[in-house]
Amino acid sequence: MTDKKSPVAKVAVGMVSAAIWRNASQGKAPFYNTTFEMRFKDDQGNWQTSASYGHTDLLLLAKCADLAFNRIVELRQQDKEAGAAEAA
Repeated sequence: MTDKKSPVAKVAVGMVSAAIWRNASQGKAPFYNTTFEMRFKDDQGNWQTSASYGHTDLLLLAKCADLAFNRIVELRQQDKEAGAAEAA
């Protein structure tokens, strides 16, 4: 059985979404990476995902990246507060 890691947070704007992944670093503060995808329906009506964006999708991608950045700032602050509480 594989242990699949889940994102710690997700944000979305329209059909563009970002998954935020927490990565542990031995002896250091955790760091975060982000993956983006866009959902769409194919010609048969099935949902698909893509990591390719047309020019009309770029503003949605930019806003999604902005939301992801802000969420990571919040997560890093929570990490910092949790570390301070553990040290006390």
